[in-house]
Amino acid sequence: MKKILLVVTLGLALGGCAATGTVDKDAQMTQDWTVERLYTEAQDDLNSNNYTRAIKLYEILESRFPNGRHAQQAQLDTAYAYYKDDEPEKALAAVERFQRMYPQHPNMDYALYLKGLILFNEDQSFLNKLASQDWSDRDPKANRDAYHAFAQLIERYPNSRYAQDATERMTKLVDALGGNEIAVARYYMKRGAYLAAANRAQKVVQQYQNTRFVEEALAIMEQAYQRLNKPQLADDTRRILSQNFPNSPYLQTGWKLDSMPWWRYWK
Repeated sequence: MKKILLVVTLGLALGGCAATGTVDKDAQMTQDWTVERLYTEAQDDLNSNNYTRAIKLYEILESRFPNGRHAQQAQLDTAYAYYKDDEPEKALAAVERFQRMYPQHPNMDYALYLKGLILFNEDQSFLNKLASQDWSDRDPKANRDAYHAFAQLIERYPNSRYAQDATERMTKLVDALGGNEIAVARYYMKRGAYLAAANRAQKVVQQYQNTRFVEEALAIMEQAYQRLNKPQLADDTRRILSQNFPNSPYLQTGWKLDSMPWWRYWK
C-alpha cells in the first residue's frame, strides 16, 4: 500500500511541476515582450479560438502593464474569451469588473451588449430550442437580467452599433418572459389551483400584451373563473377574448389541458 501511495504522490507532484512549467514557460517566453506585442498575440489566439492561451496572455498583460488602454481592453477581451469558451460565470465576473473599474469607458456600450449576450446564453442547445420557440425551461431571472442589460445599452447609447441587435433580442426576451408565465398558469390549471392560474394568466395579459400568449391567457382566465364559480368574470373575459381574437379556437372548445392548440408553440 505504501508503494502505491508513493507512486500516486510522485505522479501528482510531477503533474504539478508540469503545469507550473507551462505557466513559467509562457511567462518566460513573453518576458521581454512589449505591451503591444502581448496584446497582438492575445488577439491572434482569441481569433484562432485558442481561448485559454488568449486569457493567459491578457492576464500577463494586465499584471505587467496595469495602466493604459491595452490593460483596459484586455479586461473586456477576457470577458469575451470566457464567453466564447462557454464559461458564463467567469465571463460575467470579468465584464462586471470592467464596468466597476471603467464606468465611463468609450466601449461601455459593447460591455453592456456583451453582458446581455452572456446572460442570453446562446449555446447550441438553446438555439435549437429557440428555433422551435420552446422557452418554457428558460430561467426567468436570466431573461430579466439580460433584458435589463440590453435596455441599459439602448437607453444610454441609442446610437450604438449594437442597439438594433439588442432591441431584437429584447423582443425575444419579452416573449420568453410571457412564455414562462403562461407555462406556470398551465401548471396551476393542471393542479386545480384556479385562482393562482387566473392571476398568472392575468399577468400575461397586463404585462406581455405584445406576445403570442395573450390569446391562451384569456382562455385560461375564462376557464379558471368558471371553475371558481365567478360567472361574471368568466363572461367578461370571454367577451375580451372574442373581441381581440374572433377566430380563436378557444371560443369553440374552451381551454382544455389535453386538447389545447399550443402544439403550435412547443416542441
